[in-house]
Amino acid sequence: MNSIVCIKRVPETAEATLKIASDNRRLEEENLVFAINEADNYALEQALLLQEEFGGDITIVSVGPEKTDEIIRMALAKGATSAIRITPTDMAELDPFAVASLIANEVEDLDYDIIFTGCVASDDGFSQVGVTLAEILGIEHISMTIEMEAGEDGATVNRELEGGLMAKYDVKYPAVVTIQTGINEPRYASILGIKRASSKEIRVVDSVDIGGKRVNLEKIYFPPPGKMAEIIEGGPDAVAEKTCEILKSKGLL
Repeated sequence: MNSIVCIKRVPETAEATLKIASDNRRLEEENLVFAINEADNYALEQALLLQEEFGGDITIVSVGPEKTDEIIRMALAKGATSAIRITPTDMAELDPFAVASLIANEVEDLDYDIIFTGCVASDDGFSQVGVTLAEILGIEHISMTIEMEAGEDGATVNRELEGGLMAKYDVKYPAVVTIQTGINEPRYASILGIKRASSKEIRVVDSVDIGGKRVNLEKIYFPPPGKMAEIIEGGPDAVAEKTCEILKSKGLL
């Protein structure tokens, strides 16, 4: 069973101090640490599990600058077979449709059963590339996958719905499956795997016309501060009395 896994290099922002660049369209990257997008890491692990069960090749595809090779080589170290890095002339002009179009152009003639992507990228939160890719390729897709049981010709997939509900689907290959975090436990690359990956070739596709761009990023900014919280001081009786007054003033009591 042959798989394609789409991965993205993203900044780790949970504990970082973020600064917006002077053009108001990107973050200052100087002090940021970059890594594979979390959901994509789970997607890669799902492909590796299927490879162990059914055999076959795993092709890594990523759209990004030359520094993206760091996460691509880590994916190769874990067991992926080959890799493609797509680097358009103007990375800043990419939107989800353009990214999906670039990937589709490179994978449409490959021999694959499943294309895995993460369900969402942590830097932009669009959740669009996987499903758009399926539409461009004209194949089925299942998004937000939390459980998957694969067979030779298709898979049974559980996806998460609103309100804690789950839905079960049968999907035939070829298909795009976008993966939720928590579906598995991503492995670490071995020292031997890292050593082997250092000599593997990454096919680079550059200076390509992104084409099909439909969205323009005008500005990114921090949301303006809203109303501040009120801290009620004093003993229990005073705090309770003041809380009741506030609730009454809001029509809640």
